Order: sequence, then structure tokens, then C-alpha cells
Amino acid sequence: MMILNIAIGLIGLGVVVFFHELGHLIAAKSVGIEVQAFSLGWGRKLVGYTWRGTEYRISVFPVGGYCKMKGEHSYAEALEQNRDRIPRESGSFFTAKPWQRIVTLLAGPLANVVLAIVILSIVWWAGFRIETYENRIVLASDYTVLDGGPAPADRAGLQTGDYVVRIDGRDVRSYSDLQQLVAQNALTELRFTVIRDGRQIELTVTPQLVRETGSGYIGVYPWVEPVLENVVPGGHAEQAGLRAGDRIVAVDETPVAHVWEVRDLLLRADAPAVLQVLRDGETVRVRVPEDSELDESVRFATVTLPTPDYNVFQAVGRGTLESYRILATSIRSLGLLFRGVDLTSAVAGPVRISYFIGDVATAGFQVGVATGFRSLFNFLALLSVVLFFMNLLPIPVLDGGQIVIAAVEWLRRKPPRPRTLYRYQIVGTVLIFALLFFALFGDVLFLAGR
Repeated sequence: MMILNIAIGLIGLGVVVFFHELGHLIAAKSVGIEVQAFSLGWGRKLVGYTWRGTEYRISVFPVGGYCKMKGEHSYAEALEQNRDRIPRESGSFFTAKPWQRIVTLLAGPLANVVLAIVILSIVWWAGFRIETYENRIVLASDYTVLDGGPAPADRAGLQTGDYVVRIDGRDVRSYSDLQQLVAQNALTELRFTVIRDGRQIELTVTPQLVRETGSGYIGVYPWVEPVLENVVPGGHAEQAGLRAGDRIVAVDETPVAHVWEVRDLLLRADAPAVLQVLRDGETVRVRVPEDSELDESVRFATVTLPTPDYNVFQAVGRGTLESYRILATSIRSLGLLFRGVDLTSAVAGPVRISYFIGDVATAGFQVGVATGFRSLFNFLALLSVVLFFMNLLPIPVLDGGQIVIAAVEWLRRKPPRPRTLYRYQIVGTVLIFALLFFALFGDVLFLAGR
């Protein structure tokens, strides 16, 4: 399964990178920069066809692609001969006007943003259903001994049974909404609006940082009603006499309101526990074997929430909004890298990214075809926005770093010396390789733990 996940992921990653390079191709040709080769995939060329001065290739490794522009040979020659300037030649990237290079460099990241908006717009226009739990919470500290003192939820004054209806002005319809907002806002003060005993209460919660993932955590579980939605045929639950639709109301005469109470009482039971179950209006007693794993043989009821029925224009608006939110989260996440995040865990390399893409897709397809494609498309959109942001960082060798060079040249009205440009790129290469080292080291640790 791991190999399948990575294979699917590499194809998905390749699509995102391919669109990035396609943006560079279209922009370069539109401003007069010659593109010598445009390849789908990397490595040795399998087939190629030359059209209007550009050789379009299919290469042996179908992961992304590249856009080779005219001028690389002249740049290398200028370095070897220690010239003050790169020789001017028509159609060269290095001797094109600064604004032409900026347009060409921006086009790649912008193509990723457009791809993300298109993907998310299609997803929201088609509509989908979310399997989740209601927006009611249970404090983790009620059932788990937490390391490091009280959790953020406890310190803020949240209580088991609270309904979280808004976070920083955004409506919370389900526990999934709460999870997403908390995960994206580690170390950020959030304003929670909760309903408690019919009263509306405002609380301030600051999610703590999970070093391994870079996500936020406040220490709550979803309130899960103890209703059996599904019972695995032949499993411990069915053998004990439990049926789909049963509602557990007590464990050994102790009333229960949610699943966490059921689990806690079963764990603490000294002998086989007796469940009181409400079935078709009658109370039925079921004895659970002491060594049974109830959670593995039943599925508790979830809440199914449909997305709004958007028309095309509303869907494009929602797709644009979701892309912006991903970008905002990416910017915040970059800051967290300098605030105690474990780089080997939080920074994923190409192997782990490919695995995650494939894992998300295969897990979704196990639920259904529509769910599989939606999960895959959502991840590709996320990756596209992240690639947009990362490529515009002012790091040499990335698009953002080269845009800085072009902008400085535009202001100075003088191109940098080839040797200066080379040193600048060396700095960027070292930074990229350092980041890649951490990412690949983390990938190895991740795969070793699978």
C-alpha cells in the first residue's frame, strides 16, 4: 500500500509542478524570451517534438517537468571567462528586460494559484457531504492525564458539554470546523463564542504548538453520542448482542452521556461490564466480555453536513476564499518554524508529500469514488498554494529570489556581474539543500516508523 500511495502521490505532485512550469512557458513566450525545451517529467528524454523553436519532451520520470530558457550557455560562458556582463543575445532570459523576467518568474507561482482556485471552485460547485461530529466538546483532561500542566481549553475556562458556535467571528457548524481553525492557529489568541446551559459566553483560547506537526492544540475531544451506527459482523460487539441503532445509556448502572464516558467506565471495570442499551424503546442489558475491544467492532454515529448549494460564481468566490485561507495559514506556519517546531517532523520532503497525497486519495476512495477524488483534489489545491508561497520567498534560486535580482537591476539600471549573481545563487542553493536535508531526514524517519 505504501508503494501505491507514493506512486499516486508522485503523479499528483507532478501535476502541480507541471502547471507551475507551464506558467513560466506561456509567460516567457508572451514577452519574447525563447524557450528551448519544455518537458513533461525529468531525466532522459523518451520522445520529443519541436514546434516554433521549442522542443516539447516527455521524459522518463513523470514527476513535474521543467522549462529550459535560452541563455544558460551564455551565462556559463561569462562565468568561465570572468566577464563583467553576460553576452547579449536575442531571446535570452538573462539579457531580457527586468520587467520581462519578473513577468516570466511570477507566472509560475501564479499558475499554481489559478490551479488551486479552479480545483477548489469545482469541488465546491459540485458539492459534497462532511462526515463529522457536532460542535460540542469534551475536555480531554476529564479522561486523560495531560503532560505539561493544564491544556489551553482548561486554562480558558471551556467546559465539557459546551457548544462552540464561533471562533474569531467564523461560524463553527461542526467539530471539523473547530479542528481546522485550531490546527491553523497555533500560538494565536482566538475568541471563542460558546453556548453553555442556554447562555452565550465569550472566552479567549490560545492553542499551544504541537512541535511534531506545527499545528495548534487546545485539549478537547468531540462530543460523540453513544449511538451505534454500525456493528462489524462477527466482531466482539455483535457477539455480545449489540445491534446497529442501539444507544448505550449506562455502564454497570452508571448513566453515560457520550462515548468518552463509555470508554472510561469500560477501562475501569474490574469484571465484564454490563451495558444498558436503549433499543426500539426498550432497555436491553448486554454483557461485554472483559477482553473485548469495543471500539474496533463498532462505529458510533456521526453527523452528516451537506455543503451549501453554490452556483458557478459563488463556487469561484468560495474557491478563491479557501485559497486565500490556505495562503494565510502557510504564512503563519513559516513563522512557527522559528518558534520550536521539530523540523524533521514538521517539514516534509518529496517522499512524504507524495505519500500523503496518495494516502489521502486511497483513504478517500475506500469510502467512495467521489470522496476519493475530492480528497485528492483538496490536497493538490493545498499543495499548489503552498508551492506558490514557497516559490516567492526571496531565496536565491527560487522564483522570489530571482525576482529580487530583476527588481534591483531595474532600480539600479545596471545588471549584476555574473560572478555576483553566481555567489548569490550559491547562497540560495546552500539554504535549499539544508532545508532538503531536514526534509529528507524526516522522510526517512517517517518511512521507518510506518
